[in-house]
Amino acid sequence: MLAVLFSCNNPQEKEETNTFVEEKEQALETEKESAAQLKKELTDKGYQIFDYVDEKTGDTVLMQQYFIAFLKQGTNRSQNKAEADSLQKLHLAHLGSMYEQGFADISGPFGDDGDIRGITIYNVPTQQMADSLANMDPMVQAGRLAIEIHPWWAAKGFSLR
Repeated sequence: MLAVLFSCNNPQEKEETNTFVEEKEQALETEKESAAQLKKELTDKGYQIFDYVDEKTGDTVLMQQYFIAFLKQGTNRSQNKAEADSLQKLHLAHLGSMYEQGFADISGPFGDDGDIRGITIYNVPTQQMADSLANMDPMVQAGRLAIEIHPWWAAKGFSLR
């Protein structure tokens, strides 16, 4: 216990504490600058954003509008197995390309056999752009899938868990 009391009076420890506090303050300032820069970049590109302060953590959370595309069962499902398999390969290549180019952040099928077959979340500034990209999908062009797109908000930089 006495060691703890004496260490509080240690000039070297005080200096280390001051250095730590200064570094923390600099990091917070850099973080604010980075957040401001990100907001500017997004708004300059046409993205819709807003931010709020999380009451629990005190952190500023940046929200961005994305577009979620529901891939629904289309009206033309008459393809034979070979045609359907070929379309599926082209569909997966299209989704992979959307991801690689940074237009889509996540895609995947649903685990049931319902009318909605899967989703893609587009990271683009406008619904028109998301709709255009989604309608380039070979499955959509063949009528095997149909697209329904909705604006969707999510915290920038947060990941699924």
